[in-house]
Amino acid sequence: MYALLILDMQVGLVHGPDKPWRIGQVIDNLNVLMEQARDKGAPVFLARHVGPAGTAIEPGSPLTQIIPQLQLQGDEVIFEKRRPSAFTHTDLAEQLREHGCEGVIVTGMKTQYCVDSTCRAARDSGFDAVLIADGHTCSDTPALGAEAIVAHHNATLAGAFCRVVPAEEWRF
Repeated sequence: MYALLILDMQVGLVHGPDKPWRIGQVIDNLNVLMEQARDKGAPVFLARHVGPAGTAIEPGSPLTQIIPQLQLQGDEVIFEKRRPSAFTHTDLAEQLREHGCEGVIVTGMKTQYCVDSTCRAARDSGFDAVLIADGHTCSDTPALGAEAIVAHHNATLAGAFCRVVPAEEWRF
């Protein structure tokens, strides 16, 4: 079984000043993937990135809340992380094993940070990793546009670190 993992689709990143590339399509794809996961009995995990107390992303900050555009049903596992990898200093690996998962479907934000780190860590933690090619995004940076960042990571991570599959081709 594969679990769906949605990284950092939180108010401060999605609705912040730096608009994520093709965010509407990503949200639509995530909602479809959540529905498919539920239909097959696959667990859905959502990570929220938080920072130290006194910062804009301290635990409980409105900026760290999951965006309302995601169609949550209350059966999801929502957890906090403080590092780019969703596996570092969390019990994600343990929870995946408890659910009988041998793999994890990685989606969300930001491509070059948490998505990249989590794909690499999934394999190191003993899980098959699948990156949804059109299920992750980021914003433009001074060095590269978001479209190029996403394309680069889809190409770089494919093979050695994960399988890369378009949302419409993935089946739980």
